[in-house]
Amino acid sequence: MPAFAPPPGYTRIKVVNSFHELVSTPLQGGCNALCWERALAGDFSEIVSHFATSEGIITLDDSRLTALPVSSAGRTAIEALLEDRRLLQALDLSPVLDCIHAYPRDEAPGAVPTDVYSFHADSATVETDTYLCTYHGAASEGLRNDEAQRRVDIPEIRAELLKSFGGEDGDDFREYLIENCYDLHYTPVAGAQPFSFGVGNLWRLAVDYPGSPVPPCIHRAPETRPDEPPRLLLIS
Repeated sequence: MPAFAPPPGYTRIKVVNSFHELVSTPLQGGCNALCWERALAGDFSEIVSHFATSEGIITLDDSRLTALPVSSAGRTAIEALLEDRRLLQALDLSPVLDCIHAYPRDEAPGAVPTDVYSFHADSATVETDTYLCTYHGAASEGLRNDEAQRRVDIPEIRAELLKSFGGEDGDDFREYLIENCYDLHYTPVAGAQPFSFGVGNLWRLAVDYPGSPVPPCIHRAPETRPDEPPRLLLIS
């Protein structure tokens, strides 16, 4: 896999060289994403092969991973997964490892789709970050902040949301947008070029929380197709 390179001229992403640097580098001065670029050893495809006939999302805990009958290359991959989980748990985080065939889609997305296939920002009520890594399958995708437009700021979409809300464009309407997470979803502007997070890289992403010194990192899950292998994703 080629080395990860941030989009040309884009300074909101910084590439780091260690886990310590990933967790200790402040997200400030405009930087809203850190990438610990890695080339991991081991056969991660062997892990997902044990769940090839499954559907939806399968969460893999430590005991389920260690019980898998795998080769030495598969065991090396499992140790990498367990080590990443241990590192994040030492920060009092709760990382979840999923084998993903497909995420649920909005059954009736309306004016603003709110599933994870839509470009979005994570949000929280307190200071926090999102950590994620794709070990196998299609990697998560990012979108430059300057190439993204909030869907609720597009006049025709806002008008449709106002119609659904049944009121005026005021404080109550803005609260309605927040309650339904409509305000967290974005669409690429004309000419935008989304970028891949890459496989094996561990990311730390800025989240939308009160008082955050930087804008949130906009990202999405890649489209999944029935003929493609499942993704192996760690997120916290």
